[in-house]
Amino acid sequence: MVRLLLLTAALTLPLAACVTPPREAAAPALVTVKVVGLNDFHGNLEPLTRPVRLVEADGSEHDVYAGGAAWLASAVAEVKGDAANTLVIAAGDLIGGSPLVSSIFLDEPAIGAMNRIGLDFNAVGNHEFDRGWRELVRIQQGGCEKLTMREPCAVENPYPGARFRFLAANVVMPDGTTLFPAYGIKRFGEGASAVSVGVIGLTLKDTPSLVTPTGIEGLTFGDEANAINRAVAELEREGVDAIIVSVHQGLQTEVGYNDKSCGGVAGPLIDILKRVNPRVDHVISGHTHRAYVCDFSGIDPARKFLVTSAGYGGSLLTDITLTIDPAKDRVVSVTADNRVVQSVGTDRAGNAAAPNARYAQVAPNPEVTAYVARYVEAAREASERPVGRVSGAAEKGGSTEESALGNLIADAQLFATRDAGAEIAFMNTGGIRAALSPRADGTVTYGAIYAIQPFGNTLVTKTFTGAQLLALLEQQFDGDGFVQTFSASEGFAMTWDLRRPVGSRVVSASVNGQAIDPARSYRVTMNSFLAAGGDGFTMFNQGTDAATGPVDLDAFEAYLTAVPVRQLPALGRIAELK
Repeated sequence: MVRLLLLTAALTLPLAACVTPPREAAAPALVTVKVVGLNDFHGNLEPLTRPVRLVEADGSEHDVYAGGAAWLASAVAEVKGDAANTLVIAAGDLIGGSPLVSSIFLDEPAIGAMNRIGLDFNAVGNHEFDRGWRELVRIQQGGCEKLTMREPCAVENPYPGARFRFLAANVVMPDGTTLFPAYGIKRFGEGASAVSVGVIGLTLKDTPSLVTPTGIEGLTFGDEANAINRAVAELEREGVDAIIVSVHQGLQTEVGYNDKSCGGVAGPLIDILKRVNPRVDHVISGHTHRAYVCDFSGIDPARKFLVTSAGYGGSLLTDITLTIDPAKDRVVSVTADNRVVQSVGTDRAGNAAAPNARYAQVAPNPEVTAYVARYVEAAREASERPVGRVSGAAEKGGSTEESALGNLIADAQLFATRDAGAEIAFMNTGGIRAALSPRADGTVTYGAIYAIQPFGNTLVTKTFTGAQLLALLEQQFDGDGFVQTFSASEGFAMTWDLRRPVGSRVVSASVNGQAIDPARSYRVTMNSFLAAGGDGFTMFNQGTDAATGPVDLDAFEAYLTAVPVRQLPALGRIAELK
């Protein structure tokens, strides 16, 4: 028996020596994912009416007509090319603050355009809440439930909703759940080469100060960095290979739209990103309407991601390339460049503007062209209706710049609410969304005034003591880093000085030539957004004996119609002392 065992061993040894050792499996190849970044589309279905000024790396400046959903669709398709793995992400304000052709139809066509462009995810912005969170849910889900003053489903009946997913990691319902999912995941490939990209979406926590409070009642807008970090932990448990943050908050820079240096960078997004988990691979941002590609590692070496933004209105897009190592479940490189979406425009004489040869120009997408044309035609009759004549054009001005247009709007609001006892009317300059551009004969169309005041706010008249009124005026200069002066109606005058301490920056304030008396009562008109404390002006909440007046747009139209030619008011109501 022993001999048999030895013989068996002897016979098997040569066989064992001939066995080929197993080879190590080849590491899977790197995987490329093409990402298109968008932001702040604001329902601009048609090309922007004014050229976009671009600053190149050499400091040269160039004007180009850009935007329009059909051209944007083609540009997105061009970036995608024949890539196997693609993702299109927006950083909010797809809707709201939109031109009439979209806004008058509750921005349903803006969503329809994005469906056709192939958007995957959108981080809700502050303007998505302009008509209230319930209407925003309808915009996501579809249907024809009437939740605003305007009729839904006027062109598409039923309205189908968004084919992409809204994300809102920091917008919390009373039951503790988020209004929309905190993140989404898109997976590519299979087997050892499979990769997944997690997208976290959120808006700025200051949204409550930028929208009508009643429209967000019950919602809590949490800290952005905390929400991102919670979502990162969940995505890591999901085993994603790459993490992209899409946030409706942004930067200010002093460099060109593709300069990676982040020169002169500023803004609240910096402090947010300094607190996020370094596991984040890329940040798509918005809100500031600036175009940039910022290497954040130059600000915080521990966070080696790019922060990008594509400006405003579909005038640019961001071409992003993620290279992922599926064996390590990590991104090994990210590149990004902003690309101009050159379309068509007209010069001041109304002639077709020549394209800028420095930038490529794509042909408009036929499907999106036809889709937009349906809405343009539906809006034409309303848009072209004359509503009056004015003595000239007027710019909307900056946040602290008195403008004839702002004064005109305030005068219209005072005119509309005299029966409620109004003595003063205030208009928030941020609510003036476009310049007043009459025809050559001074005619103003409904479309022109709609572009100026697209939000459908009602006018509200309240009683304030003089002391409350003075405190309200001081809130224009409360030291939070943002100064916004009101446009004021005829008869009101104010001087201010930022060199003085917070709380005493209003040097003088009067009504009809009389200094505001702290002990006297005043009837003051404002829009419903301000009346609820919008733009951070919480003192408006303290007014009493509220009387609701007409819609702001209707009041503006009535004021223009009341005389053959409405003269633009003179400046000099508000003045900064320097």
